[in-house]
Amino acid sequence: MRSFLGVTLLSALAVLGSPLNALAEADQSNSGLEGFSHRLQSALNAEGASTFEGVAISELQPELTQRYQRFRQDFPKITWRVEPAAPLADGRETLRLLVRGEAESEGLRFRLEATERIAIRLDNGRMVDQELVAHQSLLRSGERPLQVTLGIPDAVLTGSRYDIDLIVEEPLGQALVAAGLIDLTQQEVEAQLRPNLPLAPMGGGGLFKSVQAPQTPGSQTWALMLVHPDGVVTATKRVRVVSSL
Repeated sequence: MRSFLGVTLLSALAVLGSPLNALAEADQSNSGLEGFSHRLQSALNAEGASTFEGVAISELQPELTQRYQRFRQDFPKITWRVEPAAPLADGRETLRLLVRGEAESEGLRFRLEATERIAIRLDNGRMVDQELVAHQSLLRSGERPLQVTLGIPDAVLTGSRYDIDLIVEEPLGQALVAAGLIDLTQQEVEAQLRPNLPLAPMGGGGLFKSVQAPQTPGSQTWALMLVHPDGVVTATKRVRVVSSL
């Protein structure tokens, strides 16, 4: 599989198109954020190839379509839930996306759970700008997926040290696990690439690392992998780096 690391709106939105057009025409009176979220959710869960007419401006459509097609190849069974979220401090409206999916590769079944928060700007019911504010995903394989908790903050101060934990909730006894962590570049995130994660033996409790935030505001996207006797767990998390909390 090409990528399990990242389920951004840039990927998800590309499913939009002709199914949305009919919905938009039938619901012109509900063109605010809540109406847009309903139409977006219906379109994302519709089947079949489509375009972005009626949802995003033409300048956004080609890249969104390309990213979605790549993502859909890996996860043909996928569902989205879209709901309005609290606005940002700068006044921008946001949406919360919950993504659930399944896929099979090399005889293994994978289950995906992801949540995102997206800041958007609408003009006449169409998206003219978007920014990924928060992202977290868990991908697990095996007939009995390992229960884990991802312990990574949503935001940290510039230059600070913070912890990254992937905690195994059920004791594995004497079993050893291998785990790895890598900081994804913006290019890797946008290209939906699967990086090579160097693995090292860990204790049965999971992965525990301390990392450094950059000195300038921005973001860091982390990819984690944990290989255990019952399967594999892959996680991603976007951390905002800010000058004040």
